[in-house]
Amino acid sequence: MKSRAECVKEYGSDYYVNQQIKTGKLFRIEKGIYSEKKNVPELAVLSYKYPKAVITMDTAFYLYDLTDEIPDLCTMATKREAAPIADGRVKQIFIPKELLSVGVTEIDYEGYSLQIFDKERMLVELVRYKSKFSFNYYKEIINNYRKILPRLNSEKVRNYAELMPKQENVFRILRTEVY
Repeated sequence: MKSRAECVKEYGSDYYVNQQIKTGKLFRIEKGIYSEKKNVPELAVLSYKYPKAVITMDTAFYLYDLTDEIPDLCTMATKREAAPIADGRVKQIFIPKELLSVGVTEIDYEGYSLQIFDKERMLVELVRYKSKFSFNYYKEIINNYRKILPRLNSEKVRNYAELMPKQENVFRILRTEVY
């Protein structure tokens, strides 16, 4: 994907950008976002549009195959001081800036790179916000985490949990429900 400015730089002028669009070599995905592919996944567009946001919660659980429940909105975390995202497709979560970079990784999604919290960070987030999920949804994800436990880095989970507020509660839930 490219911005309008990148397209103008590459093709020389707005006129040539429009010519590329008319010939079908370039596609306008949405205002200010262009691609050489006609169909771009919505998650890729949102990730490109909001590069400082990190995919988290329901969207991350779905992308990691920890649930088969397709989220209605893309949940993205931003630092607390960030401006609100005025996009009806995004559910924004504000977190302290010192925690925003913890556990961030990139995954390939249909040929596009998405910035997302890793599985270990998402396990910590799951137990931190346990009360915000329905019982069945929480149990489904916990059970799927138990299946992939040998592939998780338990040291990362411990380190992430130590950084979180109310870490005693997080460790208690991890001990009793996951490990």
